[in-house]
Amino acid sequence: MTKENIIRQAYEAAVERYAAVGVDAREAMDKLQKISLSMHCWQADDVSGFENQGGSLTGGIQVTGNYPGRARTIDEVRADVLKAASLIAGKHRLNLHEIYGDFQGRKVDRDEVEPAHFESWMQWAKENGMKLDFNSTSFSHPKSGDLTLANPDDAIRNFWIEHTKRCRWISEEMGKYQDDPCIMNLWIHDGSKEVPASRLKYRQILEQSLDEIFATEYKNMKDCIEAKLFGIGLESYTVGSYDFYLGYGAKKNKIVTLDTGHFHLTESIADKVSALLLFTPEIMLHVSRPIRWDSDHVVILSDDLLDLAREIIRCKALDRVHIGLDYFDATINRIGAYVIGCRATQKAFMQALLEPSATLQQYEAEGKYFQRLALQEEMKSLPWTAVWDMFCLQNDVPVGEDYIAEIEKYEAEVTSKR
Repeated sequence: MTKENIIRQAYEAAVERYAAVGVDAREAMDKLQKISLSMHCWQADDVSGFENQGGSLTGGIQVTGNYPGRARTIDEVRADVLKAASLIAGKHRLNLHEIYGDFQGRKVDRDEVEPAHFESWMQWAKENGMKLDFNSTSFSHPKSGDLTLANPDDAIRNFWIEHTKRCRWISEEMGKYQDDPCIMNLWIHDGSKEVPASRLKYRQILEQSLDEIFATEYKNMKDCIEAKLFGIGLESYTVGSYDFYLGYGAKKNKIVTLDTGHFHLTESIADKVSALLLFTPEIMLHVSRPIRWDSDHVVILSDDLLDLAREIIRCKALDRVHIGLDYFDATINRIGAYVIGCRATQKAFMQALLEPSATLQQYEAEGKYFQRLALQEEMKSLPWTAVWDMFCLQNDVPVGEDYIAEIEKYEAEVTSKR
């Protein structure tokens, strides 16, 4: 019997097994097919970008490792993204930081950037069936320092306000071009190594900056605002904390970004989903994996990720939650890191979509808590992997571990020669 026949046979058996607990496995596959992940361009080159300004990564973030084969040019980044996407089922988006503009070797400062610097990205994305999302970039710049949009120095602050305004303009043009809203994420590293004399002062400045940035309304882009717990060298105080952005987002009707690495390690991100959905229009997810701090390890199929996926499905919120990835690992093959993380995220949503929600909710409504817990436990051993394998087969991407050989071949033929 061929491998394909084994996969199909296992899938048909899984369909019957899930039907026995009231779950339509085929419907789950159809729903997963429609979930587009926003792949992060910065995994390909260790958050270097193409500004040609030199210097190291700053702003409280850090990439570890020096695995050979890092993408060095815009063409290499694009090639690596397409190779990774070819090994991931479904159609997905690409999330760009501003420093990845097509600057043609010219120095363009961040308060001078324009949509023209991203026209080739828009064309490339369209040719390859991808949609684009965007991010302003406040780190790794001579004017970054410890404070950008929260800086009391008007010259520095206005520089970053202008930069962020231009990023919103670029996002609007991207949204128009692709006839689909571009999600623009605003994250700044602003903070302090020690506790400042006044926490309020810098948050008042940040609020004023945001009000000025968001004064122009656009129709083809969506704003989201991202908090962080702390950055390296800025451990004691973060201006744009979760509480700050939650309050601002609820007050101003902005999307709040939940980066799974930007909270205390024992804090449940899944628990925040239902609360945010009540008070903000949508949610942007940055799926990462923190180890002791916001270390952005490659995403794997963990309990935390499963819990997050289940919560989104239980809330029936797929139309209100945008799913992006955010990690950068330079200790292993970078295309492999892309594929592992994307497929792990899809596996989590596959399991969530195969959950017998109606039965579990009925048990709960009837006070049958033993039955609820028992069914939740039994679901862990049902044959979701057979459904996953079939999903990959139908999308003509490698099943199981077969993608390892594909990435090894690409490394031998392409990345090892850089």
